[in-house]
Amino acid sequence: MARSWCSSRSSNVPALAHAPSLWLMLLLLVGLSDGQLQVGFYSKSCPDAESTVAAVIRQAGAADPTILPALLRLQFHDCFVRGCDGSVLIKGGNKNAEVDNNKHQGLRGLEVIEGAKTQVEAVCPGVVSCADIVVLAARDAVTFTGGPSFDVPTGRRDSKVSNLRDADALPDVHDGIDALRSKFRANGLDEKDLVLLTAAHTVGTTACFFLQDRLYNFPLPGGGRGSDPTIPPGFLSELKSRCAPGDFNTRLALDRGSEGVFDTSILRNIRNGFAVIGSDAALYNDTATVDVVDSYSGLLSNFFGPYFRQDFADAMVRMGRIGVITGSNGEVRKVCSKFN
Repeated sequence: MARSWCSSRSSNVPALAHAPSLWLMLLLLVGLSDGQLQVGFYSKSCPDAESTVAAVIRQAGAADPTILPALLRLQFHDCFVRGCDGSVLIKGGNKNAEVDNNKHQGLRGLEVIEGAKTQVEAVCPGVVSCADIVVLAARDAVTFTGGPSFDVPTGRRDSKVSNLRDADALPDVHDGIDALRSKFRANGLDEKDLVLLTAAHTVGTTACFFLQDRLYNFPLPGGGRGSDPTIPPGFLSELKSRCAPGDFNTRLALDRGSEGVFDTSILRNIRNGFAVIGSDAALYNDTATVDVVDSYSGLLSNFFGPYFRQDFADAMVRMGRIGVITGSNGEVRKVCSKFN
């Protein structure tokens, strides 16, 4: 969750101003207690951490290319619930863990994160958090699907909490633009971040389960239910031919016609009415997000900006800072799926 900061006035402030050594010492203590994310956090304590994670992700992607978009989705599902703290990885025997929430329907890649953790533990036991592995895995998944290569700061600690109902706050495919904007703002992200992170759908697929309401049970303006009237007729027929009523398992590409390439095609599809899921289509229902979508989907943006690949990487880094636990807080789990 987004953190808020508050300030207060004190009659002691002028006195501190005349005691620079004490003031400096207080600042140093605050910095040490809070901890900081930084690129290369494990460069001394576990110098092979990032390359070890990358090797596991590369191997997993070679065996099953569909796991790479799933790992990208996994970071989103972790960070938007309680922050980027590895809480989504916890498995509860009583089905009350965060991952058991229906908002995490179809979530994959947890076993890949556990495999990376096992490899890292063999090299540097008790050093690298599962929360950091999730973020590193998502970064590597972007790169291995043809997206940008970028640095991510590390130094997160793992949460000691994982509750089923906490995941109710996740954005989902039924959300309109107001709900999406509200959920992103609650995590310190703006409309530009909303568009950029949604554009992660440039790779990957979705199950017909997530289209059933949009195709067959959508609330119509005049009353009753049917198909979302904003879907172009030809595209609607195409979607219905792939996802029959009651078909929950068939999968189709989120980025129609360009599902295997990391590019801005997903944004052009959204602009032209070919968004597959409702939450993607919602981006073209608000002036602020429409302007962002249009800015990246123009043919000249690759040459004159804005530059999608760099901005996407920056948005991923911003998302990776949501609600992090650092310093002496939390823990570094020995096994990602259970607390120490």
